[in-house]
Amino acid sequence: MAQLIRRGLNEAGFAVDVADRGEEALWMAKATPYDAILLDVMLPGIDGLETCKGLRDQEIWAPVLMLTAKGEIGDRIAGLDIGADDYVVKPFSFNELAARLRALIRRRPAERPVVLEVGDLRLDPAARRVFRGETEISLSRTEFALLEMLMRSPGKVLTRLDLLEHVWDDQYENRSNVVDAYVRYLRNKVDRPFGVESIETVRGYGYRLRAETA
Repeated sequence: MAQLIRRGLNEAGFAVDVADRGEEALWMAKATPYDAILLDVMLPGIDGLETCKGLRDQEIWAPVLMLTAKGEIGDRIAGLDIGADDYVVKPFSFNELAARLRALIRRRPAERPVVLEVGDLRLDPAARRVFRGETEISLSRTEFALLEMLMRSPGKVLTRLDLLEHVWDDQYENRSNVVDAYVRYLRNKVDRPFGVESIETVRGYGYRLRAETA
């Protein structure tokens, strides 16, 4: 299967390397900045899911497309939650596979850790859990979404409109001071009990999460 895919991708204009085992894939990805990585879940050695997790743990952010015969929703969720960017189930259309790879390559690579960490603040989007150090913090759905938005852009000023568009849907009517109110709720849970001030107000612009070193 690997050699058939390699031949097809070569004919479609891709330059392709093949790793026979998960451990070999990790070593190759560390040594070479690939534009995209195609992973079969059923790899010899460590499987594709563990390989994908290993890539992200090593801060290798090349987009990952998972290829597997397992079509259950649980398997797809597991792959996406550990850092995969897309999922194709066998049997598949080769043309679709190539198109999905091209789409992934067009996206600009960026650091996309599965668990977000800024200083001692940690947020796990899949598990819906937040910690300050070793202390778990209980947040509402909206508070969680607002914190996730801030943590995905540490050090960057986000306007109230930025936050409204990503945290509240366009049907929400009471938009006058809702961002300010929820920032206040968030500070009361993630900052003040711990004696820190990580969420800053930038007057005339919006809010910013301090980009602290973990």
